Amino acid sequence: MSGWFTLFTNGRYVLNGELVEDHLVVSDETGLILKREGYIGGEAVDLEDNIIAPGFLELHTNGVNGFHFTQFEDPQSYGQSIDKVAKHYATQGVTGFWATLPTVKGELYQKALPLLKPREIPGSASLLGAHCEGPYLHPSKKGAHNSALFQACSTSPSDIYGSQNLGSSVKLVTMAPELPDSSSFINTLASHDIRVSLGHSNATFTEGLSGLKAGATCLTHVLNGMSSFTSREPGLAGLTSLSPTHVPGPPYYTLIPDGEHLHPNTVSLLYKFNPKKAILVTDSIELASLPDGTYPGHAQIPFQQTKKGTRATIAGTDTLIGGCISLQQGVRNLLQWSGCGVAQAACSVSENIAGLMGLDGPGGRGILKEGRRADLCVLNEQGDVLQTWIAGHKVWDKEEEVAAAEADGESRA
Repeated sequence: MSGWFTLFTNGRYVLNGELVEDHLVVSDETGLILKREGYIGGEAVDLEDNIIAPGFLELHTNGVNGFHFTQFEDPQSYGQSIDKVAKHYATQGVTGFWATLPTVKGELYQKALPLLKPREIPGSASLLGAHCEGPYLHPSKKGAHNSALFQACSTSPSDIYGSQNLGSSVKLVTMAPELPDSSSFINTLASHDIRVSLGHSNATFTEGLSGLKAGATCLTHVLNGMSSFTSREPGLAGLTSLSPTHVPGPPYYTLIPDGEHLHPNTVSLLYKFNPKKAILVTDSIELASLPDGTYPGHAQIPFQQTKKGTRATIAGTDTLIGGCISLQQGVRNLLQWSGCGVAQAACSVSENIAGLMGLDGPGGRGILKEGRRADLCVLNEQGDVLQTWIAGHKVWDKEEEVAAAEADGESRA
């Protein structure tokens, strides 16, 4: 790319849930966002009235495109599979992701986690670490997890995940706050700068509040794998409506907007509780982007799995095992179901996640401010991803991909 900076013009960009009518300038050399005035020359990109959003962040993905993060054979092939996932994500507007490891045996955690340390992958989404969804979960809300592998909070996370992986690879842990000794367990994780999310839990509102007081800051896939929200017992989901002045404050919370895990109107209602804290996740599995059919299981699901459209279940049952939509489809669904604007929807897959994970400061990502990484995606008003830029360089373009596919078709013909 010519010049030492790129100037995006004739468009709008997303900031704090609003569309800003201004140009955006990014450095080709540092990969950071620059001040928006005083630059002449450089490479100009005409957005044609489209929208720049922060690059999407995948907080909860178990796999995609044929690979599940529990499918460990050897370090080399595992690393190569991660690279392929990262390359695929860049075509979806995703510029960073946390690989989710569900409940598995301790040996598998300790084999896979060293390879899930944050790292840059050329021309692809960044691996930002691991989300361990288990094994500190409640059997009554096990979902598709193997409850025989669940652990008590008195079992040290070092014994399960490996002491060398705490903080270096493990960045987020989902656990059930009603388990005995949960407060001290949360404190231990927080001491390693690991975020704690409450989920796969039958906890009451009061028990969930105790988890927040101990240091938890998020809820995992609200109303899926957790106690119900009722007239007299709001459960964990009720924590989303805490007042901003409450101590502790309201948590971030994740929603699966695929129409399978939650009814569209439920997604709309939950999102509107607190749009600044709402986070969209796919909870995707390896069947996402694959054709419908029956597929073999893996270390988490030792049974055949059936995919039909956006629904994936253990074969012969109605047990959901994860999501099958892309994050950009989730954004489009939220736009349609809630009536929010594209800027608000984009924040639920970028700014809000960066805020939860502490990545939104200088040199960080997820927010289009001066001094942050120029990880961007270009959207139209409907939430379709048109381009993906990582550290100030374009890595994917929808028009170019379509043109290449057409040219390939013509050459084959």
